[in-house]
Amino acid sequence: MSSTSPLWLILLVTGFTVGFGHCIGMCGPIVVSLSLNLKGERVFLSQLLYNGGRVTTYTILGGLMGLTGSFTIVASNIASLQKIVIIFAGIIIIILAFSMIGWIPLGRIFSDDYNPKGIVARGFKRLSGHRSPFAYYPLGLLLGLLPCGPVYTALIASAAAGTQSTHPVQGVLNGAALMLLFGIGTVPALLIVGKLAGLGWLKSRKIIYQIGAVLMVLVGIYFIIKGLRY
Repeated sequence: MSSTSPLWLILLVTGFTVGFGHCIGMCGPIVVSLSLNLKGERVFLSQLLYNGGRVTTYTILGGLMGLTGSFTIVASNIASLQKIVIIFAGIIIIILAFSMIGWIPLGRIFSDDYNPKGIVARGFKRLSGHRSPFAYYPLGLLLGLLPCGPVYTALIASAAAGTQSTHPVQGVLNGAALMLLFGIGTVPALLIVGKLAGLGWLKSRKIIYQIGAVLMVLVGIYFIIKGLRY
């Protein structure tokens, strides 16, 4: 079994918790607006396609980050470098976790009111205007690139997992698998929001943020321990 196996469940559960915390605040309004464009069964299909596109983007990014991490090992035989990279990744993940609950100010990467601009905004306007539910998969691919603190944290974990891979292909697969599970974990919250098309019942999400932060801290501690044991 892969040495990153314990992270699979943690990233899945982390995705689930931040889905009901951060993702509802940031992506919820987008999902609601998309739901209002369609009616009946097409709403659920559109939401599945949208989330499928978003998870696909996360998986691709995770694979790239895992590849980057594996190259750290392939390009160097210095064991101390691997140790430093893993420990540093763990520290960054813990810092991001504390930022999510407001203990450490890191700008707006965990803000719920991000307003996309540039190519993402133009693509969103063009795709969201389509009535066909099949336009929602490329829309999900695009919006998977939105700046997002929890996604950054999961990507760092994917890169760190890549440093434990013995081959670039393994690094890609490990990173992609972690981000795939993280992305899948965020789906239930957004499907519920899309179905209900309202956010009033989830205005208070402090406890969910805290749970997500605890899980992120566990991921960070995992990597620090792994690094110290090298």
